[in-house]
Amino acid sequence: MKIRNLPHQFQLYIGFFLYALVLGAIFPRLGELQRAMQIGESDLGLGLLGFALGTQVSLMLAGGLIKKIGFKLVILLGIPLLGAAEIAASFMPSLAGFFICLVIAGLAIGMLEVVFNLEADRTEFRLGRLVMNRAHAFWSFGMFAAGLIGATAAQFDVSPSQHLIILNIICFILMALVFSNFKPAPARNENKTPPPKFVRPSIGILTLVAFTLSAMLLEGAGADWSVIYMRDIFDMPAFINGMALTLGALTQAVTRYFADPYIEKYGPVKIARILISLLGIGAIIVTFAPNAYLALAGFALIGVGTSSIFPLAMSAAAQRPDRDAATNVASLAQLSFFIFLLAPPILGYIAEHWGIRVSFGVSLPLILVSWFTLSSLKNN
Repeated sequence: MKIRNLPHQFQLYIGFFLYALVLGAIFPRLGELQRAMQIGESDLGLGLLGFALGTQVSLMLAGGLIKKIGFKLVILLGIPLLGAAEIAASFMPSLAGFFICLVIAGLAIGMLEVVFNLEADRTEFRLGRLVMNRAHAFWSFGMFAAGLIGATAAQFDVSPSQHLIILNIICFILMALVFSNFKPAPARNENKTPPPKFVRPSIGILTLVAFTLSAMLLEGAGADWSVIYMRDIFDMPAFINGMALTLGALTQAVTRYFADPYIEKYGPVKIARILISLLGIGAIIVTFAPNAYLALAGFALIGVGTSSIFPLAMSAAAQRPDRDAATNVASLAQLSFFIFLLAPPILGYIAEHWGIRVSFGVSLPLILVSWFTLSSLKNN
């Protein structure tokens, strides 16, 4: 059975949703997997480094490989590979096996990141209107659903492995139905030569990377550490712990969904200035929150703050006139994700030695960097 005559942008939105639902499924269960492996926060951070390492390797290969095998095949193979790797990780009794599984997951993530963001940019070009933020809203809705499902499964003592297997089977079926007739949008006027394995960043891309660092760090910290933060600081029930991830994803999704008209009306710089301010307030609240419910409000504000920073940067990179869109998107993704190579073990080490609150507090200087690089959104 196939879903016919589905508008292309709806296929794109569903793709973002399913990708995030599969990716995010493991995050609400990290605390349980940590205890099953009997490891501390530092070791868990090292294990999570697998995601970033695999993603970085994949991004180095993405440009040429995607042009050879096509967008559709990347989606149809990448999402199942990501889900299967997370399922395997949930069975691992040791840190080494967990790390290897997440490296494999990261290989899928890098390819999917480039494909979905390029497809969103091409769809904008074809339709003549913004869809990037709305597409990323569906990614956030997927993370919200992953957090809610994971928190509920944990509350009812469904094991992480059972939860991941059932969820992925459903997602694989939906993906096959939606993407069986998928045809990518026509490319912009792009260079047909595949980019090199490491895309040399221009000054403009480096500035965009600096702009995105705070959002990348806090979005990653929220996914990796928010549930463990609630468990360790406030010792709340599993469902309330999971709400830290869920609320952040929900507010991120809603903001992204409604962002595009405001970006068109007021421009990306004004909107980004508001988002960075809210991001800073949220980070301060989480760092110093005296109770669980104020902390949840902080995570909700972080969700709003991180909502459109990376999509705005991706749009700016894709539209820069200096190189083709695929090269600039790959360059921005490579360097923005590079912080993930260091963030998980560093934040885990900080959490274990100085407290998990400080892991969120270290984002505050990067928020200032984002504030002072707002002008990079104009350079396209």
